[in-house]
Amino acid sequence: MTTTTLVAPISLSNDLLTGAEWSPAHTRELLQLSADIKARPVRYASTLHGKFIALIFEKPSLRTRVTFDVGIQSMGGSVVFLDHTQASASLGARESIADVARNLERWVQGIVARVY
Repeated sequence: MTTTTLVAPISLSNDLLTGAEWSPAHTRELLQLSADIKARPVRYASTLHGKFIALIFEKPSLRTRVTFDVGIQSMGGSVVFLDHTQASASLGARESIADVARNLERWVQGIVARVY
């Protein structure tokens, strides 16, 4: 196995919206970290302990939802699923998306959003 020098530590504070936000070195580092998590899951079992991650999907998504839910929980995190079929969780319906985002950033440590 090759040793990798970290460009900058990957943290939950780094946004990944389109892929253009990160340099090729950061992207490579993320892929290497992903491979390490898959190869040594026990090492990362408490990485998200005490963290809440919100899942937001505009459309039904069984595989993506289950994948993120299982992954987050296997790393010790808790999932908050915002059900798009409920009027109270529909983005922009009762509250502006900006207002929802401002509130979510106070309550959760990460947001996974699949929007179209």
